[in-house]
Amino acid sequence: MTDPAQLAPGASPAPHAPDAEGAPSRPAPQPTRAAAAPLERIEALDVVRGFALLGIFLMNIEFFNRAHSTIGRGMPEGLSGLDWWASWFVAYFVQGKFWTVFSLLFGMGFAVMLTRAEASGRPFLSPYLRRILALAVFGAAHFVFLWAGDILFSYSVGALLLLLVLYGNWKWGLAVLLAAIGVGVATGAHGLFGVAATLGLIALMAMYLRDTTVWTLRGKAWPVFSVVFMGVGAVALIAGAVLFAVPAVPKGARFGALIGGSLALVLGWLSARGHADMTRRSLRLGVAAYVIPFLMMTLGGATQYLSPRSPAAAGAASASAPASAAVTSTAAAPAASSASAAKAAASAAANEAKRKAERAKRRAEREAEVANEVRILTKGHYAEAVHMRAAEFPDKAMGDLGFGTILLGVFMLGAWFIRSGVMAQPAKHLELFRRLALFGLPIGIGLGLLGSLIAVRATPGLDGDGFQLAMGLSMLGNLPACLGYVGLVVWGMHQPRGAFLKLLAPAGQMALTNYLGASLIWAWLFFGYGLGWWGMPRAQQVVFVVVMFALHLAFSHWWMARFRYGPLEWAWRAFTYRQTPPLRR
Repeated sequence: MTDPAQLAPGASPAPHAPDAEGAPSRPAPQPTRAAAAPLERIEALDVVRGFALLGIFLMNIEFFNRAHSTIGRGMPEGLSGLDWWASWFVAYFVQGKFWTVFSLLFGMGFAVMLTRAEASGRPFLSPYLRRILALAVFGAAHFVFLWAGDILFSYSVGALLLLLVLYGNWKWGLAVLLAAIGVGVATGAHGLFGVAATLGLIALMAMYLRDTTVWTLRGKAWPVFSVVFMGVGAVALIAGAVLFAVPAVPKGARFGALIGGSLALVLGWLSARGHADMTRRSLRLGVAAYVIPFLMMTLGGATQYLSPRSPAAAGAASASAPASAAVTSTAAAPAASSASAAKAAASAAANEAKRKAERAKRRAEREAEVANEVRILTKGHYAEAVHMRAAEFPDKAMGDLGFGTILLGVFMLGAWFIRSGVMAQPAKHLELFRRLALFGLPIGIGLGLLGSLIAVRATPGLDGDGFQLAMGLSMLGNLPACLGYVGLVVWGMHQPRGAFLKLLAPAGQMALTNYLGASLIWAWLFFGYGLGWWGMPRAQQVVFVVVMFALHLAFSHWWMARFRYGPLEWAWRAFTYRQTPPLRR
C-alpha cells in the first residue's frame, strides 16, 4: 500500500480523468479491468457526497434565520414543542457531523487526483495549486457576497496546509515559525503568533510523517519527532507547576499547561513506539490532528466545570478577615506573613474582578455585533450586508489557519481511505463499513447526547456553565459519527434494499453547484433585501430543507443526464487544467 507519507510530486491526471470531486468523465487510457475499480469508487464517493449535502443543508438553514455571529452558542433559547425537537435533532445528529463528512471526502478527492497523476505521469502540484486557488476564490466570493457561513475558503486553507505537510521541509517551517514570533514581538502584530502556532504544528506533522532521523540515547533509538514532543511536554509540565505558585495566573492557564504537557509526553512516547510503521503514519496523524484539540477542549471544560465556582470570593473573604486574629492566636503565623497573604488574596480578587469586567465588556460587544447583524440581514440593504461581511473576512481568514489544521487531519484520513484501497473497492470492504456504522454512530452521537445532559447552550457571562465540556464531547464525537454515516451509506448502497441510495449520486457529482446555489436561493428568500422570510420556525426549516433538497436532487438528475459536469464544477475544472473540457454528453 502506498501511503501519503511516501508521496512525492507526481503527475496530474489527464484532462479527462476523474477529478478530485470524483465526477466521472471520459475514462483515462487504461486497461478495462484497471478502470473498473475507480468507477465503482467514484460512484460511492458521489453517493456519500449527495447524502452529506442533505446534512449540510439541515445545518446551514438555521443561520439563514439566525445571526451567524451566534454560531457556537448551542441551541437558541425560547424554543418549545416541535421547534425544540427539530433544533435538538439537528444539534446532535447533524451539526458537526456533515462538514466532517465533506472534509473526509475532500481528502479522498485529493488522493483520487494524486493517484491519477501518478498513473498518467503528468505534473500534480501546479494543477492542484490552481485548484486550491479557484476554491479560495469561490469561498471568498461566497462569504462576502452571499453568506457568512462559508467553508470552501477553509477547505482551501486546509488543502494548502496538506501540501505543506506532504511536500514541505519541516526545518524551513520551524525557521519561518521563529521569524513570525520575532516579527510579532518586535512590531506588536499579535496576529502573527497564531500564524506561528499553525506553522509549528505543520512542521511537527511533516516531521512525524516523513522524517526518519533517530537519535540514540543510552543505546536506544528515539525518533527526532518523539524527542521534540516529549521535550515540549516536559517543559509545559514544569511551566504548569510553576504557574501554580503565581496567584495572579488564571487557573485555565495552569491546568492548560499541565494537560497539554501530559498529552505531549504521551504522544511522544506513542509516536516512538509506532514510528517504524510507515504505512499507518498518515492514519494516526489524521486521527491525532483532529482528536487532540478537542480532547484538550473537553479536559479544559471539565476542569472549568468541576472547579469551585468563585475562588476569588473566597480569597476576598479571607483577605477581609480581622488582622487581629493573627495576633491573638499563639499558633498563628507572624503578622507580616498574614499581611502578605492578605495582600496576595486581595490582588487575586482584584485580578478576578478585572477579568470579569473584561468579559462583560466583550459580552456587550458581541451582543451589539449580533444586534447589528440581525438589523442588516432583516432590514438593511444588500450593500450593507456585503460591507459587513467584507469587513469580517480578514478575521475569518486568520481563524481558518487554526481550523485548517483540524481539517488537515480529516483530509489525511480521507486520503488514507483511497490510498489503502478501502474506498477504491468498497464491495471488498463491506464488513469494515458495517463496523464503522455499527460502532461509529452510537459512540459519536452518544458523546454529543452525553454533553447535552450537561448543557445545550452557553450561559452568557458564566464560564463554569459546562457548555465548553458539552461542546468538547460533541466535537470529539463528530469524527466517529462522520465515519459511521459514511460506513452506513457505503454499506447500505451495496445491499439489495439500499440500491435507492444511488439516486443521490447526481447531487454529489455537482455538490459545489448545489452548495453555492442553495446559498444564492436562500439568501434571496430569507434576508431582508430579498423576500424577507427571516425567522422561519425550526420545525418548518427542516420541512423546507427536505423540499429544497428534493428539488436540488431532481435538477441534478436532469442536468447530469445531459452534461458531464455541474456548471461550477466545469468552470473549476477548466481553471485547474487550463483548458475547457467538453460539457455536453
